[in-house]
Order: sequence, then C-alpha cells, then structure tokens
Amino acid sequence: MKSFITRLISGVVLLALAIFLIVTGGNILILSTVFISIVGLFEFYRVFGLQKSLPAILGYIVTLLYYAKIHISELESIKPSFVIDTGMLFMVFFLLLLGVFVIRYPSYNINEIAVSFFGVIYVCVMLSYIYLTRMEIQNGKYIVWLIFLCSWGCDTCAYCVGVLFGKHKMSPVLSPKKSVEGAFGGVIGAMLLTFIYTSIFKANMDLDMKGVIILSLISGVGALFSMVGDLAASAVKRNYGVKDYGKLIPGHGGILDRFDSMIITAPIVFYLSHLVQELEIL
Repeated sequence: MKSFITRLISGVVLLALAIFLIVTGGNILILSTVFISIVGLFEFYRVFGLQKSLPAILGYIVTLLYYAKIHISELESIKPSFVIDTGMLFMVFFLLLLGVFVIRYPSYNINEIAVSFFGVIYVCVMLSYIYLTRMEIQNGKYIVWLIFLCSWGCDTCAYCVGVLFGKHKMSPVLSPKKSVEGAFGGVIGAMLLTFIYTSIFKANMDLDMKGVIILSLISGVGALFSMVGDLAASAVKRNYGVKDYGKLIPGHGGILDRFDSMIITAPIVFYLSHLVQELEIL
C-alpha cells in the first residue's frame, strides 16, 4: 500500500510538471528536455558500465550540441548557414568513437562503442521529439499531449484491462504480467482518451470531427508502438540483470523507467501529425 501511495504521489507530481513545462514551452521546455535526456542517457550507459567512460562523455557532449542545434535553428536571427547539420554532427560523433576504439584499444570493445552511439539516438534524439512536436507542429501545444496519452494513458488502461480481463500472456518470458487483452485495452483506451481530449479542445484547434478521429487513430498507432518501447526497455534490463534504470522518481525508478514508451511515441506522433497536416487531411 505504501509503495502504491508513493507511486501515485510521484505520478501526480510528474503530471503537474509536464503540464507546466508543456504549456510554458520555449526555453524552459528545451532545458528540461535536455536534463531528462542527459539523465536518461546516463542511466542507459550505467547498465553497460559506461556512464563515466570517454565514449559516454562524447555522448553527453553530442547531446548538448544536438539540442543547441535544435534551439539555434529556431532563431530567425541566425542564418541557416551557421546551423550545424544534424547528419554531420552524428558523423563526427561516429568517427570520434571509432578513433577512441582504435587509439584506446583494447580498453573498449566494439559492443561498447556501438552502445555509446545507439544510446544518444535511442534516448536523446527520440525524446527531443516532445519538444519538436510542441514547438514545430501546427497546434503543437495541443497535439503534444497525444504523446502522453498514447504512452502513459495506454499504460494505465492496459493495466486496468489486464487486471480485470487478462488471460492470454503477450510476452510470458519478458513480461509475464502483460496480457493480450491488456494490450488491446491500452490501445483502445488511448484512442478513447484522445477522442475525449480533442473533442474538448477541437474549437481551440480548429478541428472538425474528421480531425478528432484522425488524431485518435494517431494515438492508437502510438499506443501500439509504446508497448514495443516498454518491452524493449525491459529486455535491456533483463539482458543485464537490472531491476530499474535508476531511483530518481520514487515508486517509478529512473527516467527511462518512466519515459521508456514515450521514447517511441514522441517521434511517431510528430511524424504522423506532420504527414496529415502536409497532406491537408487534418
């Protein structure tokens, strides 16, 4: 009971912080996203014992440069020619990692070098789409909440449906408590929550009922893949015998324990929303 109350209080605090940061946007949102990304990357590297290594330090630096690039590119006073190309940034990162691998051989093996590169993409780049959705998508201050609805909303609905009706195990080895019924309930629940949410704010977003349905379908797709993100994060922990990624959030674990599904849903919501707006479907 005590752990449930701790988890509940932490969840309420997280939601309150999320509302403040998303509504505020701008510099406060990008700074908080940078913090979450760096802490999440540290947690990820720690699983492999790399958190204080030279490849990890390069990963932290590249993360800061990547977010700086995002921020600078949004400033109209900065000419595009002065903006670092993302592809070039990660190419340099890759080459530096190879340089460390060769010069410091055999201090690091190729798996550790690969993990160092993968971690930045998996944690930092994917999470940056929360900020990009809020700031770059039309009606982003409303659409960004789909990321939360199809991750945290799906998780809550899946748990409730799974407890009540769950019979068929979805991944018995990796996550014995998750059921097919719960997964189905999570997807439908996320779509229903999005339908209610967008129906309430459709006037603010200048949406008709078709737009409400389209955004609900986007949440459904996001919810489906959010479970992949959740299970993938669990698989990494299982492979290395880790219970939680961290202890930063009481009752929840670390940043990655709470944002593991959002890592997947953020880019999905961004690109699908961008696509339907470009096609003028929304």
